[in-house]
Amino acid sequence: MSARVVVNLATGHEDADRVTVAFLVATAGLAQGRPVAMFLTKEAVRLGTNGYADAIESAGAPPVATLFDQFATGGGELLVCPVCFNARHLDEAALVANARIAGATPLWEWIGEEPATVFSY
Repeated sequence: MSARVVVNLATGHEDADRVTVAFLVATAGLAQGRPVAMFLTKEAVRLGTNGYADAIESAGAPPVATLFDQFATGGGELLVCPVCFNARHLDEAALVANARIAGATPLWEWIGEEPATVFSY
């Protein structure tokens, strides 16, 4: 199995460039055959909910909605920080299909025993 990739993302609409780059890196990892999980913290937890990614665009880059769909279709997982999610009073029923509430312990379980490559945005 190829080395796992974790993309840590902490921003949402307030920084479209970071969100775009995070999804570009994540989808590139999937294209290389690597298992990729995006750990969503702070405002990025909103990306785990239906429709939030649709309005994020960075000039000159593909729309995040397109990258978001490629990420999901390619098998990418969204691990949503429960503390950040609950602090924003979001509805777990609104999570997209490839998202789940998962904090630090589930993240480490997903990584497993092998080294992982980590990107942080």
